[in-house]
Amino acid sequence: MAESETDSRIHFSAVKYIHQAGYRLKLSSVSLATASVIYHKFFRENSLNDFDIYLISATSLYLAGKIEEEHRKIRDVVNVCYRTLHKSKSPLDVGETFWGLRDAIAKCELYILRVLRFKVAFDHPHKYLLHYLKTLKDWFQPHVWDQVPLTRTCWSVLRDSYHGKTSLKFKPQHIAVSIIYLSMMCYGLEVHLNRVAHTKWWRVFSSDLTLDIIRDVIIDIIQTYELETG
Repeated sequence: MAESETDSRIHFSAVKYIHQAGYRLKLSSVSLATASVIYHKFFRENSLNDFDIYLISATSLYLAGKIEEEHRKIRDVVNVCYRTLHKSKSPLDVGETFWGLRDAIAKCELYILRVLRFKVAFDHPHKYLLHYLKTLKDWFQPHVWDQVPLTRTCWSVLRDSYHGKTSLKFKPQHIAVSIIYLSMMCYGLEVHLNRVAHTKWWRVFSSDLTLDIIRDVIIDIIQTYELETG
């Protein structure tokens, strides 16, 4: 069953909240990616009507920190997530509200693990993107590479893609290459001699990749951006 645009916008906002709280907790981009995937996978199996998105988001952050060996104390997760959601309110005292939120996250963690069948180790595009960009750099003239913020753009697009479900639909290698392809299009860049090369640059990185897959990934990412601008 296709997800409604309203639900997609709700999920977009929830992942934005995950990232905002995650930055305050000083979690890495990989941990934020893991938290986002946990969130999306959970709601692939459950209805928005049955769960509070902010509880699932906070628990996803807490769990991601453990998975990626960036463990944050549950009290810090509670306090940061509360302050991120309630910017105008005073910090939480160690009282009834604090203990209620703490217990809710602790219980929700086990429930999420059961829903995901304890399969919470994910292969993210990050390592592939890093490797591909390092290789691609050698295929460009130094002055071209230095003048265009291609690397920064690629990492920004990858981060933003987690607001949608791109990571659940495509292989991480394909996502990494497609993000590079999209970013190069934005800056009008082309790999030297690519037009006459026997093997296209993107297929060097992933032999099972096609232009149709690249197109599908790019469309999916653009549709995610439209959730914020629409």
